[in-house]
Amino acid sequence: MKSVIVVGSGIWGSSLALRLAETGWRVTLVEQHQAGHVRQASAGETRLMRCSHGGEEWYARMAWRARDGWRRLGERAGEELYAEAGMLWFARTPDGWEHTSAQVLKNLGIPCEVLDPADGARFFPDYSPAGLSHLLWEPHAGVIRARRATQVTARLAESAGARIVRARATPAPGAAVGAGGEVLTADRVVWACGAWLPELFEVPVTVTKQDTLHFAVPAAWTTPGTPAWVDHAAAAYGHGDVDGVGMKATSDVEGRPYEPEHGERAVDEASVARARSYLARRFPSLASAPVLFSQVCQYALTPDAEWIIAETEPGVWLLGGDSGHGFKHAPALAEYVAGILDGEYGPEPRFGLHERAPARGLRTSGRASA
Repeated sequence: MKSVIVVGSGIWGSSLALRLAETGWRVTLVEQHQAGHVRQASAGETRLMRCSHGGEEWYARMAWRARDGWRRLGERAGEELYAEAGMLWFARTPDGWEHTSAQVLKNLGIPCEVLDPADGARFFPDYSPAGLSHLLWEPHAGVIRARRATQVTARLAESAGARIVRARATPAPGAAVGAGGEVLTADRVVWACGAWLPELFEVPVTVTKQDTLHFAVPAAWTTPGTPAWVDHAAAAYGHGDVDGVGMKATSDVEGRPYEPEHGERAVDEASVARARSYLARRFPSLASAPVLFSQVCQYALTPDAEWIIAETEPGVWLLGGDSGHGFKHAPALAEYVAGILDGEYGPEPRFGLHERAPARGLRTSGRASA
């Protein structure tokens, strides 16, 4: 029986552990805290599920496959982990990122529709089309209950036979991991430890503080019902109230450098002001809605937002750089990485440990700073 140690029980690590355990691998999942702990980027209440990725067909295809994975996972868990509420993209120019995304989706047969800006009034209780060229509607996009999905995936991995080890992991020579005074060995080791990855390895990853805000809104803003939304040019995104934690309205602009283990988990006033400013412009009646819930997580990003899937020495793999757009892909990505570990194919060259040029095309944000 092939063996693997997966370090990190965020959504990528847990999904990979589940996939491998169910396909005959002996799996050890090492996590210093627990699945869904608040320090994980995966522990945010929600994440968006969308197929639009500008001109990138590879990610669009994977997101479409992942959608089915989320639905199956929810069926297995007996709860709705994915709310298919749809998503509206607010396009500022006629031939920009959204236009390119629409062409890719249509070429792949993924449902989408280009709408007039005024059509947005059909989707929201209050809405202003000011400054928009058109809307891109993804009817099968939506919102993943992220923290719950991470917990469920880790639980299913354990039920499938994965051994859970609660310890802080450190690299050891060869395909081995130091864990709580013990050295664990396996045929493969996969370091899927998110924002902790650049502390352990030389990788092109920057960790930043990201403030997430949810606002108290009337019942008419509940999701499903109210769709998710993204303004790529403004680096703003959100969705209606899911499970009573308020309407999410926040920024995808990278925050300041951040230390994930000990960094303070309090949002900045500037983040609140930025979110309110956007609400006032696009959903005017919510301009003074009170903050109901806030949370700090972190991004662990490569400059081009392409992921890292790379073997550093025989049997030792790094899996990371996923923040901002990686969560939604997890079920399909786990299948892809499992194929790599099985030797069926190698990873795409784009995922190597090479120099990266800054790019925004994979993100919900077209801006790098506020």
